[in-house]
Amino acid sequence: MKLVRLRDTDRATLHLTLEGSGLAALEGDTVLTALLAGGAGHLRDSEFGDGHRAGFCLMGACQDCWVVVEGLGRVRACATLAKDGMKVRRG
Repeated sequence: MKLVRLRDTDRATLHLTLEGSGLAALEGDTVLTALLAGGAGHLRDSEFGDGHRAGFCLMGACQDCWVVVEGLGRVRACATLAKDGMKVRRG
């Protein structure tokens, strides 16, 4: 699943990678927004059953969107701003 942007599409474009695959994001996106709008589809597999997880609270309070960013370590994707050139892998 890919999110579709409905507004604010005139911001500067950023480029990042998720596990080696390139994704385009917009300046001001969180890492979670960048990954989901860029087509990543999910961040991790559910430990409670079959299926994928793509964030839950979207405000940094839960443990659902951890990713690893080169140079930053383990961060919450929903609370970390995307930067041009970021290298991200699923946590």
